[in-house]
Amino acid sequence: MPDDRRTVLADTAIGVLAEAGIRGLTHRAVDRAAGMPPGTTSAYYRTRQALLTALVRRLVALDQAELQGIGSRTPVPQSPEELVAGIAAFVRRRLTGEGRRRSLARYACAIESVHHPELQEILVPRDNAGRQVVHDFLTAQGLVDADARTITLLTCVDGLVFDRLVNGGSVSDGEIRGLVAAALR
Repeated sequence: MPDDRRTVLADTAIGVLAEAGIRGLTHRAVDRAAGMPPGTTSAYYRTRQALLTALVRRLVALDQAELQGIGSRTPVPQSPEELVAGIAAFVRRRLTGEGRRRSLARYACAIESVHHPELQEILVPRDNAGRQVVHDFLTAQGLVDADARTITLLTCVDGLVFDRLVNGGSVSDGEIRGLVAAALR
């Protein structure tokens, strides 16, 4: 657990949001979940909007660190099956444990950002090493529109994750294989 109290509170807020939804995200709920005295969260984040903004910034930082790590330790796949295996592993992480918690919080924040443009600015998709691996694979396959196909493929993967979070179940390698095949057509 991080030592910095602001980070601890933001991490705790991610968990509260994932468990209780946007209406359950309150200063008091974060205090309770963090095991801190009442008023602690409010002392660091005076308004609900300040708390939500801190949560979103932390969520993006955690996601970026994960995606950068994937790219730094993952060579460009040499075959579609290698890409399928990499994406499937990523999806499994997004649907279980800590990844599930962050995914639930991320989607709640995305919906909330419709009404709070300042959150949209923070949530804008960023370049990262994980995305670059997919792009480099598609480029190596001779696709001239690898940029657009990378975005389409990853958006479809994101949609599968969202669907399984809402409706239950897992994502099969066959589903990922179909998306990769479509990106290669």
